[in-house]
Amino acid sequence: MKLTYNTSKDELAHYLFIQGDLIGDEVGPKLVEVVSDAVEEGAKNFVVDLSEVRYISSSGIGLLITMLTKMRNKDGEVYLTAPSDHVKKLLIITKLNNIFTVFDSVEEFKKSAIN
Repeated sequence: MKLTYNTSKDELAHYLFIQGDLIGDEVGPKLVEVVSDAVEEGAKNFVVDLSEVRYISSSGIGLLITMLTKMRNKDGEVYLTAPSDHVKKLLIITKLNNIFTVFDSVEEFKKSAIN
């Protein structure tokens, strides 16, 4: 399934909503560019919504780590929201659940960011 994405931002964070399979194909560099642009705008929180992602390959994992590295190098953070059960298992197997903060939804992130 081809990957598409949308972005938005508010006072709490920049958001990336991904639909499809995160496999690090030709869209991958564009996703990293979205994070780079957010960093240049001074974003400290970047939320990647995975609710519409069915599958993540090793290259897709690399993309997530690249995004996290870019944000952390500028004292920012990447949060993952709404991973499917399949993606949750992948995060546990790869131990990325210890590196990323994962929320059940964008709304959960917003509640935690406000408090």
